[in-house]
Amino acid sequence: MISEKSYVLGTKKSTIRTIFEFGRKRAAEVGEENVFDFSIGNPNVPAPEKVKEAIIDILNEVDSVALHGYTVAPGDPQVRETIARSINRRFGTSFTGKNLFMTAGAAAAITICFKALTEDDVHNEFITFAPYFPEYKCFVEAMGSELKVVPANTADFQIQFDKFKEMLTPDTKAVIVNSPNNPSGVVYSEDTIKKLAEILSEKEKEFGHPIFIISDEPYRELVYGGITVPYIPKYYKNTLVCYSWSKSLSLPGERIGYIVVPDEVADFERVYGGIAGAARVLTHVNASSLFQRVVARCVDEPSNIAAYERNGNLLYNGLVEAGFTCQKPQGAFYLFPKALEDDDYAFCERAKKYDLLLVPGSDFGCPGYFRAAYCIKQETIEKSIPAFKKLAAEYGK
Repeated sequence: MISEKSYVLGTKKSTIRTIFEFGRKRAAEVGEENVFDFSIGNPNVPAPEKVKEAIIDILNEVDSVALHGYTVAPGDPQVRETIARSINRRFGTSFTGKNLFMTAGAAAAITICFKALTEDDVHNEFITFAPYFPEYKCFVEAMGSELKVVPANTADFQIQFDKFKEMLTPDTKAVIVNSPNNPSGVVYSEDTIKKLAEILSEKEKEFGHPIFIISDEPYRELVYGGITVPYIPKYYKNTLVCYSWSKSLSLPGERIGYIVVPDEVADFERVYGGIAGAARVLTHVNASSLFQRVVARCVDEPSNIAAYERNGNLLYNGLVEAGFTCQKPQGAFYLFPKALEDDDYAFCERAKKYDLLLVPGSDFGCPGYFRAAYCIKQETIEKSIPAFKKLAAEYGK
């Protein structure tokens, strides 16, 4: 009667959503202030005032019919030119509007790329690196393709290249890179990106076809301590950049982002055409007309990362003091500490006793760890530290 796969996806909630909903129920029982919900990556920093001003100005200035009507499928040409110029100023590139395709956020962008790169009647493989955003799996499999996951390098959460090279085959279509990373918060170093580019360039020659990097980077602006995020098209020509303003401007509910298709990619016209066609069959008519104009006006607005950086350091120091091991915050708004027992699900279940809501690392392809999203109130983090210490004490820490 219906697709069993679709039914399962629609009725089996993700672990993150299940924990979040449990937190809402628990807050009603014991009070919001007594629940330490680190489950979901929903920005708690307000959108910049400039966003509100842009919305008001656009509503007052632009004809309503034009404002709320369709744009061309790739996005408003003037908006794309404005964004391309901003990217060029920041990264020394030479993009124009024709290199951009506006999307309904990063999820739409990466799904469109998966669809565009999946060839008919052949086996298609995509590769990513643990820990990874779990939605990649259902996005890739929905296209009839296979997602292969390189095991995590838990020493520093850079890429485990020996395992990666073993997984590359002639069926490899693309490699998904997410940096700053959800869930680890780690930024891939320039050396890591250079090594990745070198390996893929060699394999392209060996296999006789392009292998793309899909760079999923909604957290690009959320970096701390002077760390620089390498702009991957500068290192590897066959790169498709998927971006969203969900985190940088705190607009997750507005679903606005883009895909960059550099001129340098192999057979640019076919790749861009494939992206347009993929968007079409996925019913992506066009990105929000209003918010295309809003982000164009706010494209160079700096992100307010002070609260995230403060929260990250506060939580990191508290966890280390309590006996946990984790990487110091580099980017995004997540920490990915080692659980205090091998069974991360059991550990996260035990944490609920102290109203600590944490996500098991197994959901991100990395058992034995847990994710804590620190895009929450500072006072919640401060109040959670004694609870973490009580939890750690149960394990003799």
